[in-house]
Amino acid sequence: MTRYTKDPEAIARLTPEQYRVTQGSGTERPGTGEYLYNKDPGIYVDIVSGEPLFASSDKYDSGCGWPSFTKPLVPAHVSELRDMTHGMIRTEVRSTHGDSHLGHVFPDGPRDRGGLRYCINSASLRFIHRNDMETEGYGAYIDQVEDLE
Repeated sequence: MTRYTKDPEAIARLTPEQYRVTQGSGTERPGTGEYLYNKDPGIYVDIVSGEPLFASSDKYDSGCGWPSFTKPLVPAHVSELRDMTHGMIRTEVRSTHGDSHLGHVFPDGPRDRGGLRYCINSASLRFIHRNDMETEGYGAYIDQVEDLE
């Protein structure tokens, strides 16, 4: 069983934007994220810990300006916390083992897919294409990734 942790070496390699978002609970500007329009099959993992978070098969275009997913790939790897910053009450999403800020979850997602919208910062993620999942140690999740094209 793979063990995921908050890796100081991975943190040291983060760009200033990735650091601001993951370690400082920041938000990237809408429409600017690297993975917003990615339609390749694969999974998204925490850029700090490597823990698998979301599958391309659960990604959809919500029109909100950030990559959106209907559910986590491994629910135990995603923590939800009450966020009362900026004069709002929201639910923050963090990676469980890496403690990276990922984004927020809202109850306005597709009803036929559970009704949730995980609105996630690209800066918190690393994408692993389906063709590379086995070699990178994520082969157990290949059956949860479908070809979207």
